[in-house]
Amino acid sequence: MTPFELSVLFFLQVAVILGVCRIVGALAVRVGQPQVVGEMIAGVLLGPSFFGMFKPDWQAALFPEESKAILFAVSQVGLAIYMFVVGVEFDIRLIKSRARSAAAVSISGILAPFLLGASAAWFLAPHYPLFTGKVTQLEGMLFLGAAMCITAFPMLARIIYERGLSGTSLGTLTLAAGSIDDAAAWCVLAVVLASFSDNAMIAVLAIGGGIAYVVVVRFAGAPILRAMARRCEAAGELTHGMLGAMLCLVMLGAWFTDVIGIYAVFGAFILGVAVPKGFFAKALQGHLEKMTTAFLLPMFFVYSGLNTKISLIVGAELIGVTILLLLLAVIGKGAACAAAARLSGEPVRESLAIGALMNARGLMELIILNIGLQRGVITPTLFTMMVVMAVVTTLMATPLFQLVYGNRRPA
Repeated sequence: MTPFELSVLFFLQVAVILGVCRIVGALAVRVGQPQVVGEMIAGVLLGPSFFGMFKPDWQAALFPEESKAILFAVSQVGLAIYMFVVGVEFDIRLIKSRARSAAAVSISGILAPFLLGASAAWFLAPHYPLFTGKVTQLEGMLFLGAAMCITAFPMLARIIYERGLSGTSLGTLTLAAGSIDDAAAWCVLAVVLASFSDNAMIAVLAIGGGIAYVVVVRFAGAPILRAMARRCEAAGELTHGMLGAMLCLVMLGAWFTDVIGIYAVFGAFILGVAVPKGFFAKALQGHLEKMTTAFLLPMFFVYSGLNTKISLIVGAELIGVTILLLLLAVIGKGAACAAAARLSGEPVRESLAIGALMNARGLMELIILNIGLQRGVITPTLFTMMVVMAVVTTLMATPLFQLVYGNRRPA
């Protein structure tokens, strides 16, 4: 297809994506699920697992292979801006009084699922088509361990927001633990890619560059952001120039962390955390959040859905493997985090609520799985199994949270 034909098709793709995501999202809300869960399911429905199964010609015509690059690029912009907004809402001051609990939940949420995932890879890989032929056993163990300990960080933020927990101690504690878990998982992924590429500099660049980026944002970027906040408050509004400059910084941060191998969303999130709280932060959130969540973020769900083929999980054995991975994911993440929070002195209800929320994998799981698939680490079969796990654990989050915590707001 020519560039003009791809651009014409893109408009139709966007219309279909937004329409289906809104419909399925509204249905999800009707049954007590967050809008974002419905959008995630909508992405799978538009892929070969549903649309492609019943109307393969239509699905291939609407989403030809050469158009995926455009969807991918747009989805990355949406993810970066959304994670910046999540960072803007993130109030690190609330964590200082709960540092012990946050550390305990984070460590448990990393070690337990990582060990279970690595053990599953060691046991299952010789018998089932989980990894490509060029992946060693150790590399497979590291990748599956990292994929198991990932948390649906952006999705977690949206669930917390929709449940009225933004800015609360419980919500911030859960976000802090989730962000630490995901950062650790990306470092492990960097080691896997370094081994896979036979280049140790990939891991060194990712970890060292990530630390350097945090230092630069903290000591060089923070004064610039404070100056922008003062100008915004003095003007009484967020001007077009301020918004444009802020988006430029977001894209630069996303670009840098993407180049070093940590992934774009963390560069955007760290920059968002550095934004001074107050009028400037609320103005940025008001300008960016709705457009990002309603327009850009659904692109990523559909892009992931296009790579998901439920038909690959056929036969009792592969179905059994999928169920096993799901059980290990729930035990390693949800149960371990809840237990760690309780042992750290958190109340029973809050501990169970933290476990229910941390168990969701959603968006970040899809990101790490897409990287594994694109880099030739995992097979489409394991990709689909893990997508099923991500969908189910994310579907579990809201009902479990409602069951153990109800509509209570934390003190």
